[in-house]
Amino acid sequence: MTMRKFSLFVLMLLVVMSLGATAVAQEDVIEIEYWQYFFETRVDAMNMLIEQFEAENPGIHVVHNGDIVYDNFRDEIAASAPAGVGPDVVTLYYGWIPAFVDAGYLVPLPEDDFPADWIESYFSPMVAESKFEGQYWAIPTAVRSLAMFWNKDLFLDVGLDPDTPPATLDDLTAMAQQATVYDGNGTDILNITTEGYAVGMTGQEHHWFREVLVRQFGGVPYSEDGRTVMYNSPEGCEAFKYLLSFELDHKTGSNDLFTDVTEAFVNGNEAMHIDGSFRIGTIANNNPDMNYGVAELPVGPNGEKSTFGSYWTHGITRRAAADPARMDAAIRFLKFITTAEAGTLWVNEVGELPAQLEAAGDPALLEDPILGPFAAGLEYAHATFFVDETVQRQVLIDAYDQVRLGGMDACEAINEAAATEQELLDDFWASRES
Repeated sequence: MTMRKFSLFVLMLLVVMSLGATAVAQEDVIEIEYWQYFFETRVDAMNMLIEQFEAENPGIHVVHNGDIVYDNFRDEIAASAPAGVGPDVVTLYYGWIPAFVDAGYLVPLPEDDFPADWIESYFSPMVAESKFEGQYWAIPTAVRSLAMFWNKDLFLDVGLDPDTPPATLDDLTAMAQQATVYDGNGTDILNITTEGYAVGMTGQEHHWFREVLVRQFGGVPYSEDGRTVMYNSPEGCEAFKYLLSFELDHKTGSNDLFTDVTEAFVNGNEAMHIDGSFRIGTIANNNPDMNYGVAELPVGPNGEKSTFGSYWTHGITRRAAADPARMDAAIRFLKFITTAEAGTLWVNEVGELPAQLEAAGDPALLEDPILGPFAAGLEYAHATFFVDETVQRQVLIDAYDQVRLGGMDACEAINEAAATEQELLDDFWASRES
């Protein structure tokens, strides 16, 4: 054999060996799936984390399903388990945890990998709501609180100080009225061209009512153990009337205009808007030139501060737990996407606050004019314990509509809502005692 032929033979042998090694390596790669609902900035941020994770863990490939629309997300993940498909690591709203535990969809976080004392010292206190029946079922990358957004240009247009948001509930009422612009043919809802402030119960206002307004009017939304509905107290009724007053009495806006209140604010058709820190990313993508500010929520009649805290959290499914290799990969991935570094990336890309105390305590974050008010609110935020957030949310949406559309008395509507929700709570706790 000539030297040239020998060299070609060696080269071919090396190529074959390389292809064989690649095939073996591909066979050794563990593939897991991660699911979340479609929210562009969240999808982009997770893609960044997955890229970093796979670079550090070449033996694991993560399939990211972030294309499911929010309205279908819960049903699709619930349907995936009986079919034996779906995610190994899944993002769930924290208020869904009890329902998904009852359905056998989630498995408890392994204590050796996620010790309770570590979770409770490393993450925001509200993450305790991921503990159910003595076990943690999920941990988050980021947390949320509510704050007041205001459009500075719209304030200027009506003679309001663009650097002074509403500090009290009375301020909010007065400024909402001044900021509302009508078409000149009347002052009814349908004559509005710019909303001063509009209530969106399908957005964040059901949380604002429960955990903020009820408390600021002197009541509490639930008993301390979370088993008794109490937002239908006289104080809660007054809080509900205040909520309704913007649309029914002052005619400052409606969720039925401009698609919904979120679209109205993002597109420059609403002067003031209550929302979570995650909305910052939407504004940056859809209306980057908006001249807006963010402030802590207005205080109540007695100066009480309150806000609602919440989060989407990541759990491991029974699909992953059925295979030791997939389970190990899922654990490693969950650890990676919940580090302080991941929390910092998330706040930069999405606008949600880091769930990790280390990242959330960054002085630069607290001093940020947009993110700072959200971070400040974490100190006094209340996270509702939900047995089924979807149903409990709908109860208050229905109560609001019964008054504004059906003419029902506000106190009667909130009493009916409380009775419906109490039945849900009673059934839930009774099922655990039987």
